[in-house]
Amino acid sequence: MNQTVKIILIEDEPYNLRLMEEMIKKLRPGWEVVNTFESVKSSVEWLQQNPHPDLFFMDIQLADGLCFSIFDQVEVKSMVIFTTAYDNYAIRAFKVNSIDYLLKPFKEKDLVAAIEKFDNFRQLSGKVVANQDYSEILEAIRQGEKKYRKRFLVSKGDVFCKLQVDDIAYFFSENRITTAVTFNRQNHVIDFSLDALEEQLDPEMFFRANRQVIINIQAIEKIENYFGGKLKVRLNPPFEHEVIVSRMKAMDFKEWVGQ
Repeated sequence: MNQTVKIILIEDEPYNLRLMEEMIKKLRPGWEVVNTFESVKSSVEWLQQNPHPDLFFMDIQLADGLCFSIFDQVEVKSMVIFTTAYDNYAIRAFKVNSIDYLLKPFKEKDLVAAIEKFDNFRQLSGKVVANQDYSEILEAIRQGEKKYRKRFLVSKGDVFCKLQVDDIAYFFSENRITTAVTFNRQNHVIDFSLDALEEQLDPEMFFRANRQVIINIQAIEKIENYFGGKLKVRLNPPFEHEVIVSRMKAMDFKEWVGQ
């Protein structure tokens, strides 16, 4: 993209701030770091008096509290990439409404993925309605509870739409592309690997049958014994390949279905 992207970094650890700034300059030398802040107070004071950037990189835990206090005092319409040291249970909630999150210590490949996701959103900026609600993230952090994904943001042509997790019968991976198949037989490309989805989906509702498929309990039509102690699962809507659960996973699968 030729247009300069203006960004603000909100981070209270000097080392992490310097590292992120260096990585961003390396990956996107044309981007402009408008300002950096280390606290909620300084961020709010500046944002109340100045134009907002295109993108925030925002640490969750700042010197004077959680960054969500900023949203209580300033209407933030810019896109946000969170940075955090919180564990995966809280992180599951971060994906719902933010563009992405970066887990400390930062890895360049994760920053590349987050930036590319921002670029994709920005290409359709006139057609995406932002509806940022960070209540789920805040609740997950405060209570330390496991939060599982409730919906995805998927593209349909040149617009984005919400896809509820409860409407998905199964996910499958083919040629490194993950597809969600809904109960009404629609296919949607999902921007996550099956490994990542395992961390984000409620294990009471979804099971990783094998390396290719994650299935919703409601999509199981029939379970049959297969040779070698394996199981064959028939799904509705049907999957184009046989769904085989290995002998090693068969007992766990039966327990999951019967719980």
